[in-house]
Amino acid sequence: MKLSLLVLTDFFQPADHALAYADALAGALGAQLVLLHVRRDALLDPEHLTGRVDTLSREAIDLALASLVRGLAAPAVAEVAHGEVASAVAEALGRHQPALVVLGHRNTDGMPDELVSTAALDMLRTVPQPMLVVPMGARFAHPQRLLVALDDEPFSLGENAGLVRHLLDALPAELTVLHVGPDQANAVAGTAAACEALERTGLALDLATALRTQCLVHATPGGGILEVAASGAFDWVVLVARTRSFLGGLFHRSVTAHVLLHSSMPVLVLPAV
Repeated sequence: MKLSLLVLTDFFQPADHALAYADALAGALGAQLVLLHVRRDALLDPEHLTGRVDTLSREAIDLALASLVRGLAAPAVAEVAHGEVASAVAEALGRHQPALVVLGHRNTDGMPDELVSTAALDMLRTVPQPMLVVPMGARFAHPQRLLVALDDEPFSLGENAGLVRHLLDALPAELTVLHVGPDQANAVAGTAAACEALERTGLALDLATALRTQCLVHATPGGGILEVAASGAFDWVVLVARTRSFLGGLFHRSVTAHVLLHSSMPVLVLPAV
């Protein structure tokens, strides 16, 4: 099965950076790219207020996409959709069945989390697909060391399990399971439970290297994950996003949202079912 990566592009710098990252990743994986540009036409779209919705004609968009495709090293096709990003992505997923959706993330550190609206956060609520969020400044290096941050509860990836396993086999990468707890006893016990939960999904079977573990005592799980990620010992952070994280205002208090908004390295989000 040949891997494909669906990359969101809007001709702004964060999306261009994510596309360059996806192109390098596709080369490392032997994957192909599908570029998706969504024309957000609704006048009430809140992104119109930020100046982040393009007003290009369809002809200009086609020319711009063709130029992007020509500049890529990996084989690629481009598509244009209309309306809400999440709906457009859902339709594209049905046609292409990519292993990942790749998108950029602009720097929002100067804004309260509750006021941040990004395509990544919107899509996580509605599109149950593995997603790689690439922050500005993240430089590509073949992802060989993945920090898998887990709580102590069992989880299932459902129909995405096969795609995720295929992606991990294609990398291949060393996995380190991290659990953050409020005290040492909780952190140690939680790490053991997290490893067991990961092994039950089958993602840790036949790894090239043994599954590693790390536990950390920290006041908040999100803060602890970001602290370990900032050590420079890893290439990606991997999070499992649970449905309960996306309900109303609780979403912005979730660990997933906090790490997505503040990580300086790419974050791979795996939706649990």
